[in-house]
This record gives sequence, C-alpha cells and structure tokens, in this order.
Amino acid sequence: MTDRILASRYRLTEQIGMGGMAIVYRAVDLRTGHNVAVKLLRPEYNEDREFIGRFQREAEAASKMTHHNIVNLLDVGMDGENRYLVMEYVQGKTLKAVIQERGRLSAPLACQITIRILSALEHAHRNGIVHRDIKPQNILVHEDGHIKVADFGIARIADSATLTRGDNVMGSVHYFSPEQAQGEGATAASDIYSTGIVLYEMLTGRVPFDGDNPVAVAMQHLHSAPPPIQSLAPDVPQSVIRVCMRALEKKPAMRYQTARDMAAELRAALEERGEPPVNPEAELVIRQPKPQILGEKNTNTGSRHHLQDRVQRRSLRIALDVLLGMIVMAGIWFGGKAIFQRTIYTVQVPNVLGMDLEEAVQILTQSGLTETHRTMPNDQAALNEVYVQNPEAGSTIRKGDAVILVVSSGPVPFDMPSVVGMPADEATALLTGKMMTVTRERAASGEVAKGYVMNQSPAAGKPVTRDDPVLLTISGGLAVVPDLEDIPLEEAEEILTKQNLTIQVPLKYVVADLEEDHGKVYATSPEAENRVPEDTPVQLTLYRYPETECTANFQVKLPDELKGQTLKVRISIRSEDTGIEIDSRTYTVEPDSAWTIEDTVDIPDHRNYTYTVYIGDSQYEQKLLNPKNPEESHE
Repeated sequence: MTDRILASRYRLTEQIGMGGMAIVYRAVDLRTGHNVAVKLLRPEYNEDREFIGRFQREAEAASKMTHHNIVNLLDVGMDGENRYLVMEYVQGKTLKAVIQERGRLSAPLACQITIRILSALEHAHRNGIVHRDIKPQNILVHEDGHIKVADFGIARIADSATLTRGDNVMGSVHYFSPEQAQGEGATAASDIYSTGIVLYEMLTGRVPFDGDNPVAVAMQHLHSAPPPIQSLAPDVPQSVIRVCMRALEKKPAMRYQTARDMAAELRAALEERGEPPVNPEAELVIRQPKPQILGEKNTNTGSRHHLQDRVQRRSLRIALDVLLGMIVMAGIWFGGKAIFQRTIYTVQVPNVLGMDLEEAVQILTQSGLTETHRTMPNDQAALNEVYVQNPEAGSTIRKGDAVILVVSSGPVPFDMPSVVGMPADEATALLTGKMMTVTRERAASGEVAKGYVMNQSPAAGKPVTRDDPVLLTISGGLAVVPDLEDIPLEEAEEILTKQNLTIQVPLKYVVADLEEDHGKVYATSPEAENRVPEDTPVQLTLYRYPETECTANFQVKLPDELKGQTLKVRISIRSEDTGIEIDSRTYTVEPDSAWTIEDTVDIPDHRNYTYTVYIGDSQYEQKLLNPKNPEESHE
C-alpha cells in the first residue's frame, strides 16, 4: 500500500504498525505537508459487520475526545472499500520500547508517566469511553518526551477465541483485567487495573504475570498474586507500591474507582517521600551533549586593579539595568501583540451538536471556521444531525481551522432476524423490541400451525434498520368456503360455524322472483371452494321477496348521566336463537345532539332478533326486535 494516495489526500509512505484489525501507516497530508498516521481496516474485514462496527466505534470514541495526552483524531472516511482513520503522527517510541531499552524506570519517573496516562483515561471515562487495551505498546512517547495514549475504542473480548487470534492479541493478555480474562465486559475499573500492570512493569522492568501460553497468563490474573515489587526493585517506596497493588486488586470494587483518585494517590506518595518533581518531558527526551562554557582566565588580581574592578562592576550594572528595561519593554510589546493577535485571529468553537448539518456548517462559517464531516449510523440522532464535534464547544482555536463533525446517516443497520416458524405474538414482540414497525396479514395454510409466522419481509439476514417496515404473514389455518347457494340463512349459519368461518356484516340482498326463495343464499364472497384462513368473514347475499321483506325499528334513549360527552355507540343485531350477528351500526353522539338514536334495520327472515347497545366497551341494554310489527319501538 505504500506510495499509494488515499482519498486524493494522504500519501502512504511506510507501514509503522499492525494490529488485530487494522494496519497503521505513516503518511503525508498533501494539503498541509504534515506527517499523519493513517489506520486502515484490514481488507479481509471490509465485509465483516463486527469489525466494521468496532472500527466505527473507535472513530466515534476518538472524535469525542480532545486531550493533550491522547492521540487526536484528524479525519475519518472511506476510499473505495477501504475504511480509514487519520490520527496525529507521534514521532518517537512506544513506552514498551523505552522499558526494553532502559530496563526499570525510577519510581518518580514511572509515577509521573502513570499520572499522565491516568489524566487521559479520566478524560475518556468522563466521556463514557473505556479504552479496554491499555498496555505500553499503546502508550506513545514523543521524541520531546511527551506522553500520548493511543488506540481508543477497540473492544477486545478476552475469551478462548480471542486469546488465540495471533501475536498482537496474545500480547494484550499480559495487561487484561481479571474480568476481561473471564470474558466479561470491560469498565473504567478494567482500565485502572491495566494501568497498574503498566506501572508495575515500569517499576520492575517486567510484567507481573507471564507463562507459556495466553490461557496460563489469564489464569494468573484471576488467581495469583504478583511477585512483590520490593523483591525486584528494593528502592521503590512503599507508598508507591501500595498504590500499584491497590490498582491490581482482583475485584473491581477494591480498586480505585476513578483514574483521578489513583493519580491523586500517586502524587501524595511522591510528596510523602519528599521526592523532587520529575518531568517525563525532560527525563525522556534524547539528551544532547551540553556545550562547554568557556571562561577567560582571571588575571585581574591584586589591589592595584581594585578601582578598575569597581568601574567595571558599575558599568556592568548599568548595562544590565538598561538590558532589563529593554526586555521588559519588549515583553510588553510582544505580549500586547500576542493578545491582539489572539483576539483577532482566534475564536471559540460554537456548539453545533444536535443541529442539522447545513445549519451547523452555516454557524461554523459565520464564526470564521471550516468543517470536515463524516457520516455514521446512529440510533439516537436524526438523519443529518450532528452528534459529535471535535474540538468541543468552547475550545479556543485559530480562525480558519477545521472542526470535525460526525453526522448521523440514520439508524444503525443490523441483520434482519429470522422469525419464520415463531408464534406471531412472540415474533412481533421481538421486532418491536428493535423499534421496528410490524404489519401482520393472515394467509391460509394447512402446513403451518395457526397463529405461527409463515413468511417475513424483509428476509432473514438482510441488512435493515429500525425504520424499515416489516410484513409478517401469519398462518390462519385452513378452511374451505362451502357451497351455500339456495340454502336458507339459518342453515348457512350452521354450516359456516362448522367450517370455522364467520358472517360478514351487514348482509346484502337481491330481489327474488319467487316467494319461496325469500331468505335463501344467492351468492357468497369468497366464492365456494376457495381456500381461506379460518375465521374469515364470508359475505352473504340473500334473496328478498318484495311482498315478504321485513324491517324493524329501534329507538335508544341514552342515559342522562352521560350527557355532555361525545359518545361512540354501537348497535349489534343478532339472531335470538344462535346469537350470530347479521348487522352492526356505529353512531357518534355529540353533547349538543339529540340524546335518542332511532333507526330501521332489515330483517332477513322470520326468526326473532335482538339488538344490543354498547357505549364504549360496556354493554348498555339488550332488547327484542319485533319484525311482525315494525312500527313498535322499544325504549
């Protein structure tokens, strides 16, 4: 990949690292000419959703943090199928290389390096981010001695599978916390344990647990105590040892609960000993030989030169006073110029979180800033909403600098689960739990049990988001529409009930030429012999002979105590003998309308029928209809 230009901007010059899921290159930013570090997802994982998700989480985690002890994210994107992150390039070595070169470090230096690691972790933990892979290989030491923590956001699961995925992952087992070694989720306390391992290694020159294979090392994290530090490094103060051993407690609750707490204990341990402050930036820098300071040989000795010495000292004092005055004036001038330039050329970063991208760009432009943005899926942010910005709002940067925005491309995609063969309610609960909208339809089936899912759309395994609608086809069992032509309604009702079918209301009618056809079935819909789900309503069309057709009136007086409300009233007409419904009518009664409902209903044959009044979900009254005297009303 070297010498390739990525995204028409980054020329890859050399490979500088390789991890379990990514390859890191040193590159030149062709726009600025600066060296940067480009992390590329390995090509074999371009289609692997798990690794793509991890890579995106690392980008999101890095973009949420701006700290002087953390390697900063500069850009994120895709070039063809290649996903990449662009980080600041740290010219120097890893802490692991420093330990290998120098052996064990002095206690003050080890403590100060640890304090800087903890400062980075405190910032990360406050942003809800757990590193999960703290080790000296991920601590970068700049050539000027500055400490930077790298590789945030990579979730590493310490189980039997990941412990054997190659040297890079196997190396991490020396720094796993006991809970990670058991395959449990990592927390802030896990990062503190790993930091304790790093401190132990700096103090002694070796890791506390080692073995022939990764599983053996993991077992020691769970059950063994580390070799005493004083046996390997007798000069380490007991106060520092106490801090290190508390960080290495097996139970997370026994460790320091925050990185800030551990850092404070380390400072106190150094102060307790009266240790002079040590600056890693000074201790770790590559020292150059000091230039020899040459002085003139003093030949002005003796009393005969006493007056000349006094004159020289006075002249020197005057010259120093003049020089000091010039320095003060220069300081005032340059200080004023710096303040002026800071006022003119810098700006506070506005808060654009939660804004639409277009609005955010407009506000940044008005503030004299540029932007670069990348889109990533997010379930909590609307489409095109900015949900991460770097630097954070309130930071002071130079006008013209770029603010990195991470914009939602919509909900996070996932593979559609398979629900075919599941009970309909169970499948619906599973999908609605993923915030998906489910529509169900019934279909006839003699092979799939009634109430179970026969088919689903989208198909199982297809990439979807929570916004994608889902259609489930549910087995309604199997029924066949019988041939009811010329059969009286009463017999048709019995046949349909035996076939697990119902009657569609209201009934329909056609004029009969013969009186004997009155009340018989003229047609059905669906037609006879059709295969349908059980409980399907069958629309019946009946013959009505004009001289024999019958109607009945009903009159419902609503209760006075319900006046002043808007009511939904349903009136159901059923056979008195079978209870089968042949009509249903719904009325809306407004507060200022008449408080009595009157209507006429068609009676299909000479049997007795009743009407039942429902107000809301409650039954109000039930009365007999009298088809022989249609003018009779019942109150």
